[in-house]
Amino acid sequence: MTDKHSKETTHFGYKTVDRDDKQKLVAEVFQSVAGKYDLMNDLMSMGVHRLWKRFTIEMSAARPGQKILDIAGGTGDLTAKFSKIVGEQGLVVLADINDAMLEVGRDKLTDAGVCGNVDYVQANAEDLPFADNTFDCITIAFGLRNVTDKDKALRSMNRVLKPGGRLLVLEFSKTDNPLLSKLYDAYSFTALPVMGKLIADDAESYRYLAESIRMHPDQDTLEQMMKSAGFVQTGYHNMTGGVVALHKGIKP
Repeated sequence: MTDKHSKETTHFGYKTVDRDDKQKLVAEVFQSVAGKYDLMNDLMSMGVHRLWKRFTIEMSAARPGQKILDIAGGTGDLTAKFSKIVGEQGLVVLADINDAMLEVGRDKLTDAGVCGNVDYVQANAEDLPFADNTFDCITIAFGLRNVTDKDKALRSMNRVLKPGGRLLVLEFSKTDNPLLSKLYDAYSFTALPVMGKLIADDAESYRYLAESIRMHPDQDTLEQMMKSAGFVQTGYHNMTGGVVALHKGIKP
């Protein structure tokens, strides 16, 4: 018999926390790292994140006039590319649950002259504030692992996609190469916190980010979650030896 006062738990990195607390804890991480987010991305991936994102853009099949939702869009790398593709008749919505990240993204894109067909919305991926069948394509890059209820978020994404629309999930994943796995672990749990301390004065947030990658579902599990959320024609592409995977699904 379950105690009615007991709370559901989830993981925050390797820690077990009350489910209701995770969103606040993740928010604190990104409040802390927002200002140095782009610099740290370049340093952590040695610039390779740009290639991962370029492949995501290519797989989106985005066209002029479309509506695209960039969830956990952060500092706007994908939004900037999509803005050029969809043109004046199209629309890109950069959505992020974190106001600090959203502000950095808005300032960055505005300074770069990316405006006119871009909207900014503070939104929780689990309960997207958009009408059914709104978007032609949804992307979420390096954001799903920070969502508390991933299944609920995937269902929410399915709801706001148009029939025939596609979801692309770009996320760190699992490599089955033993040597690469050892090197990656050593890098993640030693170098990343040190870089975080030196560059962003925050080792703990980058330790959490490394742990959150290990707690994220593997490729096949995430594909099954997408199927359960209603997506068809699902599949994934491994990149950099499976360190990162791009999952695709279509709304029937």
